[in-house]
Order: sequence, then structure tokens, then C-alpha cells
Amino acid sequence: MNPVPSRPDTPGTDARPGTDARPGTGTPPGTGTPPGTGASRAGGRPAVRPSPAADTRLAARSLTLAYEDRTVVDGLDLRVPDGGVTVIVGPNACGKSTLLRALGRLLRPVSGAVLLDGEELARLPTRRIARTLGLLPQAPVAPDGITVADLVARGRQPHQRWWQQWSGADEAAVADAMERTATAELADRPVDELSGGQRQRVWIAMALAQETDLLLLDEPTTYLDIAHQVEVLDLVRRLNRERGRTVVAVLHDLNQAARYADHLVAMRGGRIVAEGPPGDVVTAELVREVFGLESVVVPDPVTGGPMVVPGAPWQHPAGPDGPGGDGSARTGPD
Repeated sequence: MNPVPSRPDTPGTDARPGTDARPGTGTPPGTGTPPGTGASRAGGRPAVRPSPAADTRLAARSLTLAYEDRTVVDGLDLRVPDGGVTVIVGPNACGKSTLLRALGRLLRPVSGAVLLDGEELARLPTRRIARTLGLLPQAPVAPDGITVADLVARGRQPHQRWWQQWSGADEAAVADAMERTATAELADRPVDELSGGQRQRVWIAMALAQETDLLLLDEPTTYLDIAHQVEVLDLVRRLNRERGRTVVAVLHDLNQAARYADHLVAMRGGRIVAEGPPGDVVTAELVREVFGLESVVVPDPVTGGPMVVPGAPWQHPAGPDGPGGDGSARTGPD
């Protein structure tokens, strides 16, 4: 979402107010490898098949991604279910953010393709992509001194024309985005004066003002405390449920991913290990395979979904009475 000139003070009145974008209207790609059977699944046990979806507007086919000579994603196949929240998880450097960048056409594939409505993303006009697919990258930086209202308004760039830089439809879309993200009361405040949670809501408002059917979020909870993390994820789920937006997000927290995702994708070493409903994917075996962590998976006491409890914390071989216990084995001054 590149910066564009701020909106004028007086919007036009000759345009019809914007209407909600609806997902699932494109032609689903039919050339990709069926999920759960492609080379992108790591060896060993079979991958969990993804949840069935009538339409898949966004997909990856035999996708290989690299930075110079270092391959990060290798031969990956993915079909994003329409109308749901898909969350990608995995350890550091597994390729999940790289995959999201490719889905948003920020990174050109070495081989394979990203498909949007069955067409190669790399071959589509930029304006058409921007009207269909919105991307919020990691830790976006706002221009110095810009206000909340002007930043959110920049999400309207794909809908503007040289003969009509601002319209009533633009004004309505911005107002609706700010209302839904509870940022309207911040409209005149500089973005750099906001808290982390407020800033993230403003960036999401800008993405919503773009009025795309598909929304990609790269670690939207990074650097936020737990309360603001929940606030942002609740907002994402509400937008999906109330507006039908298809969301693809990268998250580090496996328990948050299991709680908010309809479709969970687990990656390791540039490949998909398993994908499907969180209740099918999140197991102690999967956590061990993907994260190298011993754990117990129990029902979430609030949602009933899977919740990962790590194994017992480290203890000194001498037990609780050893160093760091009750102090009996310590030496030195009190």
C-alpha cells in the first residue's frame, strides 16, 4: 500500500456511495495440484487435507521462492478457502512471511505461480490486483506527521481516476472503515502519537478502505501486548464474519492461530506439513514435527478448540532444593 496524495478537504458528491465487496465471484483455479497430495508436503506421515471450499480465488501452484541463491519456499501448492480466515504458522525462517509476500505480488516466484481467479498474478494489471487484494505488511511505517484520516484515505488509491481524485464513494468507504475499526475518534491525530494497538487498527482501517475481497495480514499482532493482540484478532474475525472478507494471516502464536483460524496451514522448511481445520491439524505430533517442542494438546476451556500446553519447564537436577529453589544449596552472601 504505497503512499498517495492525501484526500482533498471537500469530497465530491456526484458518486454513488461504495458498497460492500463480496468474495467468491471469480473463477476458481483448476490447474493446481490437489491439496494434500503435492510435493509441498513434508515426508513422513500424510498431510491433513484442507477444509472443502466451493471456490478458491487465491492459490499457489508448484511455487518456489528465493532470495538470490537461497531457496525459501520449494514447490508449494496452496488453495485458500474463500470466505474464511486462513492462518499460516511455523517456526522462524520457515517461509511463511515469504509466502504471504508472494501471494500479495511483492515477491516474484522463481518457478510456479500464484493464481488469482485462475490467472497468474504476475500477468494481471496492478490496479485490478489492488481492487481485489489488500496487503498489510509487517511493521508498516507511516509518513511523518500524517493524520489518521489521511492515512486511511490512502487506501482508496486503486479506485481513483485522473479526472476524479476523490468522490463520495471514497468518503463513504473511509468513514465505514474507520467506524468498524473504532478509529473515527482518532481521525485528526497524528499516527506517530498513537499506541501500538491504535496504530495497528488504523493500518487495518486503511486496508479495509481499499474494499478488497481478499485481505493479507503479515504478523498483525507483532509488538502488541496480549490485550491489543486479542483486540486486533477479534477485529479481523468480525470483519470476516460480518463482511465476508477472505483473510490470510501469518501468526507466531499457535494457540491464537488455533482459536481464530477456520483453516490452519503449518509450514516447516519452506513446505506445508499439514493444513485443515485447527481441530484436525493441531496435535502433539504436529507441534513436535513443526516446532520441535514437546507438548500436550488439550481442549481450550473457552472455545473447545485445541490448545497447546508446553512440556514441564526446566528444573535443576537437584530438584527444588537445588540452586534457585529454596536457597539451601546457594553459596555467597545473602
